[in-house]
Amino acid sequence: MNILGISAYYHDSAAALVRDGRIIAAAQEERFTRRKHDHAFPANAVRYCLAEGGVGRGDLDAVAFYDKPITKFARILETYLGVAPRGLRSFMMALPVWMKHKLWIPLEIEKSLEECGVDPGVPLYFPEHHESHAASAFFPSPYRSAAVLTVDGVGEWATSTLGRGRDNSVELFKQLRFPHSLGLLYSAFTYFTGFKVNSGEYKLMGLAPYGEPRYRDVIFDKLVDLREDGSFRLNLEYFGYLDGLTMTNDRFAELFGGPPRKPESELTQREMDLARSIQVVTEEIILRMARHLQRETGEKYLCMAGGVALNCVANGRLLREGPFDDIWIQPAAGDAGGALGAALVVWHHVNGKPREPGDGGDAMQGSLLGPEFTDDEIEEYLAACGYPARRLPPEEWADTIAALLEDEKVVGLFQGRMEFGPRALGCRSIIGDARSPRMQSTMNLKIKYRESFRPFAPSCLVERVSEYFELDRPSPYMLLVAPVKRERCRGMEQAAALDIRERIHQVRSDIPAVTHVDYSARVQTVDRETNPRYYDLIKAFERRTGYGVIINTSFNVRGEPIVCTPEDAYKCFMRTEMDYLVLGSFLLDKRRQPAWEEEGDWRKDYVLD
Repeated sequence: MNILGISAYYHDSAAALVRDGRIIAAAQEERFTRRKHDHAFPANAVRYCLAEGGVGRGDLDAVAFYDKPITKFARILETYLGVAPRGLRSFMMALPVWMKHKLWIPLEIEKSLEECGVDPGVPLYFPEHHESHAASAFFPSPYRSAAVLTVDGVGEWATSTLGRGRDNSVELFKQLRFPHSLGLLYSAFTYFTGFKVNSGEYKLMGLAPYGEPRYRDVIFDKLVDLREDGSFRLNLEYFGYLDGLTMTNDRFAELFGGPPRKPESELTQREMDLARSIQVVTEEIILRMARHLQRETGEKYLCMAGGVALNCVANGRLLREGPFDDIWIQPAAGDAGGALGAALVVWHHVNGKPREPGDGGDAMQGSLLGPEFTDDEIEEYLAACGYPARRLPPEEWADTIAALLEDEKVVGLFQGRMEFGPRALGCRSIIGDARSPRMQSTMNLKIKYRESFRPFAPSCLVERVSEYFELDRPSPYMLLVAPVKRERCRGMEQAAALDIRERIHQVRSDIPAVTHVDYSARVQTVDRETNPRYYDLIKAFERRTGYGVIINTSFNVRGEPIVCTPEDAYKCFMRTEMDYLVLGSFLLDKRRQPAWEEEGDWRKDYVLD
């Protein structure tokens, strides 16, 4: 049975194909259109999934959309009526979009699917938003039974849900409802500190270690009434998302010492302290939710999804201090993963099909579920464009690239299937030497064109993770932050006295390029079964240097989606100061490439996000 899952029309549109309970393919639309967080119907992702699965015109058995549009519209109407006459302007802006498009989503889906080659009449299902998140969290997990926690901005009405998964079913038994939302609270601070909502939350999390939680008590005194079970109510007098066009209002600004920071302006200590404060508040809420959920269910394991589940700092603290023996987080935890969850709801809940968890592993296949390009296809592309490249024999591939990293070269790595979710995991990555004290600044300013304070993640051999980090288990999806081993750290006593610029350039450990200012790292572990080429590359680097860990950041520049095709990769390679590009078995040296020319300034499209 072929089931197509779809998320669309809000942000991070995606498609996923499930066949007889097995995940065949999944991809975000942004990777194909090159528009970050693309919200349009995922026509390209749908076509890819159907092609990858060999699904012909009459072979699709069901389509699942990740939420209930009519219920969501009812919530929006009720919200506007509840605050009227305030909010009229935002209501008048939203209403035409709903009347013209979003109320007709079932018809839009059927029409768009026909344009993708799907015969009409395929049954269409609409699980609830958080049901889709919960399904994406539990069903691919390695557990037969687990507690389930979903936390995001808002679905139809729910903003967080507590539940339990057992065998082939997920039951959600408690929810927090809009407008009281941890995701929206975090996004309000994202907006106020000058970052873009729904994409800048990572920056806020990365900025937090530079500050102190000076505003924690203010947040709990004025903004958040938190209860012991993790439920809370927001003081809506300080927020603008109910009746305005911004996340916060003048009262919020007065509370925190002035207006919101203007995007791209210089960061001050206020923004750093605000970031740290809301991060600490978020962690406390998540911990309380998790502890209450464990008491309610008695489960040993926890599964998580929803946009807030991408807060890997909170996840790391939950793993260390929480009540569960282990946690599993959906790697595409945001709305994109809802496409996968919706398809799994139809397979297990609608059709009652059994579920067989993997033997100690999950069902996500390393989240390597996107397009792959053969060496023949890559060679044809290179020849057609006249780009010089050297084809590496399989036995030389890993060691050749490892030697470049040892020489402090920055390498764009394009191999295997594209990752599903926001993290690059070694198939669409930019890699470098974690031992280099210069590599963080070089990559941030010359490769990624992003803020210099933002940290990079390590990719570590799974069997070596405990030698570098305070982590005793795999972290394959880069969703856990762990402290760097103390014996590897340097300058901890002096760090607090340094200003932000000095702290950025401080050599904090023997792997300084992946050690954040709080001596932590967002860890990805790599095993040979899931990603053999990437594992062999890091293993070769270890043989050469004694270090089984390298830098891994996503193959894109700031504001651009992760690359999908060889052409995307080559463009990014030539637009930046990367030294080498690996396309499958082919190695390209920047010095040998023809001069790069293109009309216009591509930075205007990508860099300012």
